[in-house]
Amino acid sequence: MKTVAIVGGGITGLSCAYHLQKEIRTSGQDVRIVLLEAESALGGKISTVHDGEFTMETGADSIVTRKKNTFQYIEQLGLTDRVVYNETGTSFVHSDGALKQIPDDSMFGIPMSIESLASTTLVSAEGKVEALKDFYTPNDRFTQNDSLGEFLEAFLGKEFVEKQIAPVISGVYSGNIYDLTLASTLSYLLDYKNEYGSLIRGLSEQRAKLKSSGEKKFLSFAGGMSDLIEAFERELSEVDIRTATSVTRIEPVNGKYALSLSTDDVLEADYVVLSVPHTAAGSMLAKPELTEDFDQLKSSSLISVYLGFDVPDSELPANGTGFITTDASALKCNACTWTSRKWKHTSDHSRLLVRLFYKSTKPVYDSLLPLSEEELIEVALTDIREAMGISAKPITHHVRKWHEQMPNYHMKHHELVQSLEHNMALYFPGIWLAGCSYYGVGIPDCMLNGEKTAAQVMGQLLS
Repeated sequence: MKTVAIVGGGITGLSCAYHLQKEIRTSGQDVRIVLLEAESALGGKISTVHDGEFTMETGADSIVTRKKNTFQYIEQLGLTDRVVYNETGTSFVHSDGALKQIPDDSMFGIPMSIESLASTTLVSAEGKVEALKDFYTPNDRFTQNDSLGEFLEAFLGKEFVEKQIAPVISGVYSGNIYDLTLASTLSYLLDYKNEYGSLIRGLSEQRAKLKSSGEKKFLSFAGGMSDLIEAFERELSEVDIRTATSVTRIEPVNGKYALSLSTDDVLEADYVVLSVPHTAAGSMLAKPELTEDFDQLKSSSLISVYLGFDVPDSELPANGTGFITTDASALKCNACTWTSRKWKHTSDHSRLLVRLFYKSTKPVYDSLLPLSEEELIEVALTDIREAMGISAKPITHHVRKWHEQMPNYHMKHHELVQSLEHNMALYFPGIWLAGCSYYGVGIPDCMLNGEKTAAQVMGQLLS
């Protein structure tokens, strides 16, 4: 009997185990799958907390609907009837001491029409005029491997990028847009620029495609995102799942791999999938030839603070679903989601529930990291009072620190992943790196990566 060890019970590891189990059933191979998770529960960055009428996500709070494979998984896992969608609404940017609306006709803050460019209150008249150069400035130097920030600034101007676009994109990708490549973020923008001669014109021409899901851009589940994890777990009836079990070292032994476990046991496996953060993978393998590449991969940090109040969320600005902040904002948070407004299932009686994000992209993060839970709540309450004028005391809260656990795809990321793939095949054949440290941060990306990795493992099993 062959043994496949999947290290990491987050969404990538679960997807890999799910598809591997299906393929093994079909092929009739005699294979044992062991899934090892260091925490006491599966899910990784997906975990739902229920407190009375409030539903709070400690990590990922939704799935983007535009990814083609999203609904395929939902149907296979029997979750179709559990799906809930985001409510429509206006997003704001906190700038110059006030909440200012991001024009509806925009994508990641990038205007999709002349009207959208002209109507924004976030950018000065001079900044709007500068952005018009997008229509007459050709792209003669940018490729997919160039900086997203430099690309956008070259055609839309510095002010438009800093005040309207950068806050939105940095919020999605948890990094400085000047350190992110087009390839790892919004690669289609380069195609639009080259094809239509203008980003604005390209987005306008592709509006139907980009807006194909209407306002239902994100989805979750009636019981929270943990519904997805529980559905995967129910399906893994033939997988040996071991929680509260971490791997400390992986070494080749007699044509197999010996995994030293925190339980003082040793698991021998023929094949291994490492769906863990790159720092953990590097530590387990402890191979000098890989260390330099692992060390150059980067992660950013995030502190999530939920606050629930005994006040109706109708006190929020009409039709709003939250705000992000510019670098110049006096607020300490990077963003604030009005959760009870955006996700109706998170508050049974529409009482106010908000979630604030504090990211390492702001210099203030280093001073926030050592703070206690109580101190962080006070910081969040100050931001809410200054931004929204709400001074009520919370009746529930949840604080979670994700320090250096958010992948950051900087300029050399793709090159480093290719190098790691080459060296893994050379020094550790039969071990695969998987997950958001390398192949995409969104839940659909992770599930697809798990599926692809399972196919690679099966290829080896059947060879």
